[in-house]
Amino acid sequence: MPGPDGPAVPPTIAAARRWGVAALRAAGIANAGIDVRRLMAAALGLPEAQLLVRPQAQVPPERALIFASYIERRCGREPVSRILGAREFYGRSFAVSAATLDPRPDSETLIEAALEIVGLENWSTLPLRILDIGTGTGCLLLTLLSELPQATGVGTDLSGAALEVARANAAALGLAPRVAWQTTDLLENIAGQFHILVSNPPYVSSAEIARLEPEVSRFDPRLALDGGTDGLEIFRRLSTRLSQVVPNGWIVLEVGHDQADKVAQMFAPRGADPVKFYRDVSGRRRCVAVRTRN
Repeated sequence: MPGPDGPAVPPTIAAARRWGVAALRAAGIANAGIDVRRLMAAALGLPEAQLLVRPQAQVPPERALIFASYIERRCGREPVSRILGAREFYGRSFAVSAATLDPRPDSETLIEAALEIVGLENWSTLPLRILDIGTGTGCLLLTLLSELPQATGVGTDLSGAALEVARANAAALGLAPRVAWQTTDLLENIAGQFHILVSNPPYVSSAEIARLEPEVSRFDPRLALDGGTDGLEIFRRLSTRLSQVVPNGWIVLEVGHDQADKVAQMFAPRGADPVKFYRDVSGRRRCVAVRTRN
C-alpha cells in the first residue's frame, strides 16, 4: 500500500519501523525512533515491547494503512499525542483534543511544587480545596486529586470544549465526584475559598507564537498560548482578586523561562509573602509559588 512518500509500507514489523523512521527523519523530526514505536504499537494494537520480540511478524494490510496515516500526520508535525488522542502526564493517561493544550513534562513541576507545599504546611490530612484556572485537559487538578485523596477541586476554562475533555478525563480516573467544572474567565464568578490555586496560564507573547515549534504553533489552541504583548497579561489579571479566592494558602503558577522574577513581583510586590521557585526538567525556573495571607 502507498505510504506518505510513495513507496509501500513494508510487510514486516521491523521493516515497517525502518520505513517509518526514515520518513520522519526526512521530515526533520527528532526522536523519530521513539515516535515510530509509539505510533506502530497503537496502529497494531500491541504493547510496544511486542514490536521488539516479534520483528518479523507480518503487518496486516488494514493496520498498515493506519500506520501509514499516522506517519503522514507526524511528518506534517502533528504531535504523537494528538494523533493518538492521549498524553501521559505524571504517570497517568489524559485524553487531549484540538481544544486543549498538550500537557508537557515541564508542567509536572507544578505537581511537585504543590505536593511539597502540602507537606510543608502539614495539610496532608486536611480536606483541601484546589482551584485550577485554565484547566484544559484537567491534568493538573486531576493529578493533584489523585495524589491527595482528601482533596476536592474546581477547574475552570473559557473553552466549553476543553471542559468536556476534562470531564471525560475525570470520569476515566474515577474522580468525577470530587471535582466541579466551570466555564468562566479566570476568577470571575468563583465561589468560596481555596487552599491552593494552580494554573498553567497563557504566557507566550503574541508575536512569539509564530516562532514556536510547529507542534505547538499549529496544533495547540491559541487561547491556551497567547499571553498578550509581553506574555504577562493573564498574570496581571489573575493578581487582582486573589485575596478573596485564596486568602490563606498558596498560588502555584507555571511561567515562561524568563518570567519568574516578574511574576513573583506581581504576586508579592512588597516581598511580604513567601515566594518559592521550582525548576523544570531543563533546570529553568518554571514555577512560581506564593504564600498568601490576609
